[in-house]
Formats: sequence, structure tokens, C-alpha cells
Amino acid sequence: MLYAISGEDVPDSLEKRLAVRPAHLERVKALQEEGRLVLAGPYPAIDSPDPGPAGFSGSLIVAEFESLEAARAWAEADPYSTSGVYGKLMIRPFKKVLPP
Repeated sequence: MLYAISGEDVPDSLEKRLAVRPAHLERVKALQEEGRLVLAGPYPAIDSPDPGPAGFSGSLIVAEFESLEAARAWAEADPYSTSGVYGKLMIRPFKKVLPP
């Protein structure tokens, strides 16, 4: 089943986010290589594709996991979670409708 993982960054997390980004991307790319990733990306903190020093307010990942517990375990083990970039995580089942 698909799950939406939404992480909310703590204030002033850009430096920490950039430091652990390579490890985070490695894990997300593994989901992609396994054919489990639907989409992934950050929420810019301002209305711009390149927010510069304003940074990001969080991230969204939609991917396939065996269960809600598996999705939660994956999200909690992510470098953005373990390093303190995320202050809050929300993991929900997700039903993709469009595009087919």
C-alpha cells in the first residue's frame, strides 16, 4: 500500500538539512530503485523553487510500504528525523487516483 510521509522541519534547520541531505537522498533513491517511490520533494519555505537562505519547511514522500508500521519505521530512521531536521512526522495511508 502507498503511504504519504510528511515531515515538518524545526525552525532554522537549513544548515542541518543540507548536512544530512546526501544520506537522506540515498535512502529515497533506494525506494526509487526498488520501484516503490511515487514522488518525493521538499516544501520551500517561500513561494520559490529555490528559496535560498529561507530554506524549507518540510518534505513529502509518497511510497509503497508493507504496512503503516513499516512506513513509520522507515520515516523515523531517516537522517532528517534522526538528526533533528524534522520536528514532526505525519504518516498516512495514501490512495493514488490520478494519474492512472
